[in-house]
This record gives sequence, structure tokens and C-alpha cells, in this order.
Amino acid sequence: MGLKSFVEVQLNSQFPLENLPYGVFRTSPNSEPRTGVAIGDYVLDLSVIASASLFDGPLLKNSDCFNQPNLNKFLKLGRPAWKEARATLQKLLSDTEPTLRDDASLRQEALQPMDKVEMLLPVAVGDYTDFYSNINHATNCGLMFRGSENPIKPNWFCLPIAYHGRASSIVVSGTDIVRPRGQDRPKGNSPPYFGPSRKMDFELEMAAVVGSGNELGKPVDVNEAADHIFGLVLMNDWSARDIQGWECVPLGPFLGKSFGTTISPWIVTLDALEPFVCDAPKQNPPPLPYLAEKESRNYDIELEVFIKPAGQEQSYAVTKSNFKHLYWTISQQLAHHTVNGCNLRPGDLLGSGTMSGPEPGTYGSLLELTWNGTKPLSLGGVTRTFIEDGDEVIFTGYCKGNDYTVGFGKCSGKILPSPS
Repeated sequence: MGLKSFVEVQLNSQFPLENLPYGVFRTSPNSEPRTGVAIGDYVLDLSVIASASLFDGPLLKNSDCFNQPNLNKFLKLGRPAWKEARATLQKLLSDTEPTLRDDASLRQEALQPMDKVEMLLPVAVGDYTDFYSNINHATNCGLMFRGSENPIKPNWFCLPIAYHGRASSIVVSGTDIVRPRGQDRPKGNSPPYFGPSRKMDFELEMAAVVGSGNELGKPVDVNEAADHIFGLVLMNDWSARDIQGWECVPLGPFLGKSFGTTISPWIVTLDALEPFVCDAPKQNPPPLPYLAEKESRNYDIELEVFIKPAGQEQSYAVTKSNFKHLYWTISQQLAHHTVNGCNLRPGDLLGSGTMSGPEPGTYGSLLELTWNGTKPLSLGGVTRTFIEDGDEVIFTGYCKGNDYTVGFGKCSGKILPSPS
């Protein structure tokens, strides 16, 4: 049996008492952003709980971290404070605790119907790094562009490959994305093509949200790295494959990626994901000592992608994958990121890389699903090789427990036409 809250939580809800993901919301377009957690079909306003002095533990009692427009100040407090908050909230929302349950006016002020609020970015993202840590995706891309003799370069197996992304264009789920313009490789002796991308794609990713960070010049030990990660979100790292392919040598992605990255509004904490820990894939060759974990852990998170074609009401499932396919774990990613002394800060995002499974139907991008446009997908009477204007892409993610589900909500975005 799952935990029971006095707030009604449907059996198929992604937000039971076992979850309590954190987000930021507002009740009207002109109202101030507030911090909250999801419970059932409601958002619990943490500023109201804090103002009522219900965070009475030693670490949060005198803190104003929940009276902020984002979660960064709370994240900075570190894992002991996160655990204290989770214990307090699980107690307050349980069906046996009268403090909030039996106070009608406080309950009405603190619990906002989820369908009446607007969700915002949960953190102020100072920096964003995107990793390339899924062996199936790396293999597929290598087969397409380098051939079968050497699909993955040797360094990939020695370190978590990554590039520095653009934090300013990270947006919350539901935000439209304008089709980017840029160059594509020339044909023959012609100059490069310039115009709207003709190969718009999604990338099925998750992102680790950095918590307490580290000081400049002080690396984080790989076996302590999880204490610096607050939780995970769904992430669509939109990609203009044609622009990216022409520009990426020698310095990597730029305009083919920086036009937009979408994340889900709810951060599911590592504490909520603890029951769904699973073994990470065996790494061969064994990682260098600074990346060698005493316990190599991934998370069993079911991931699914739907596309709602332009002009249609129905959305169609195009792939199913799982976060457990991550080759380099989130702890290894963070440890590698800091080994040179780089400082991470609360709210920074670490993208996992495209989460492809081992076979067709589990690939995490249209590039792979259509094999670079050579195998169109059928979606309710229309076909797609890449994303068309007006198409909406929807990610979902969840973990199945005993009589409960820990979910991430959804991560969605619609592609709008490029401006003329």
C-alpha cells in the first residue's frame, strides 16, 4: 500500500505523497511566482506553509527559501535541508496529521487547483551542459555518419562527452518554439543554403538539476556527487540536424541547438526516485579512478514520446525508452564536470544526452527513428521524417511503484514557422 494523503490522489496520479516534486507557479499573469509541490491535482503553496511557521525543523525554521521566485535558494541549502523539507511535507499532507487537514482557511489558501495555475521555470538556470552519454544513440549516430568500422570514437568510452549549451533559451513545458534559421552544407559548387531548418528534431533527454554546487577549484568526488544533485526533469533538447551537421566541426553544436531547450516544470527529487534505483550498464574499459563509483546507480524511469501532427487532435506514440540506458551515470557526469575545478551552482542543468533504447521503436530522436529521413513514420494518415510546423512534441516519464506512480508530468512544445 502507498502512503495516504488527506488530499484526494487518484490511483493513476503521477503526484502521490511518495513523489512531492518541486516547481514554481503563479495564480494569474500579474501575480508573483511562488514555490510549490505537486500533490494529486493540487499545488501546495510553500510560501503559505512557511508563513504559517510549519517548516519547524532546525534547518528551515528561520529560512526564507520558500518566499523566493525560484527554488535556487532552497537548492543551495543542501541535502539535509531537502530531506527535512520532504519529511515535513509528507507529514503535513498525510491523512493522519490534523494541522493542515483540519484548518479549512489555511487549507484553502495553501492548496491551489493545478489546472488554475501557470507553471514557470522551477529554477534560474545559470549554466547548462549537455552530455552525450547513451551508447545506443552514440552508436546509431556513428553508423549514420561515420560508418560501421568506427561508429564510436575511443574517447567516448573513457569520459562523459559534453558541450556547453545556452541557458538563456531554456523554456518551460508548453512554450512554443520558433523554427530556427541557419546554414546547411552546400551542394556541389553552390554557396551554403540559408533559411529555415529542414530537419527539425526532438531529443528525448532528462536533466539533472544541480543542488548545492561546489567552489571554484574544488572538484566533487564521484561517490559524493549525488549529494550535489537535487533531482531530475524531463528535457527536450530540440535539434536542427541540418544546421548542426554543417556547423559542428571543429567546435561542436551552436545554432543547431541554442534556439530552444524545453524542460518539464516539476523537479522530481532523488529521494523520491530512490525506490527505483537500478544497476548502471557495465563500463568497458573500467573508468579511471576519479570516475570509479563504489555503487554505479541508474534509475528505472519509463520514457515515452508522442507527436500531435499539425491540425490534428490526436497524438501518436513514436518511441518508448528508459533512463536506465544511461551509460555514464549522473554522478559520473557531475564528477567529470568538476574534476578540472569548474564550479557548478544551484539551478545548473546537466542534460543526460539522448536516451535511446537498443532497438527501433526505442530510439530517442527522429534522426534515429527515420534513419536520417530515409524511413518515414506514419502518424494518423500523415507521414513524418522530421518535425513540421504546427507539430507538437510531448514527452512523459514515470516510475511504477507498488500501488503508486512517481511521475514527471509532461514536457511539451509546438514548432512555429520561422519568421519570413
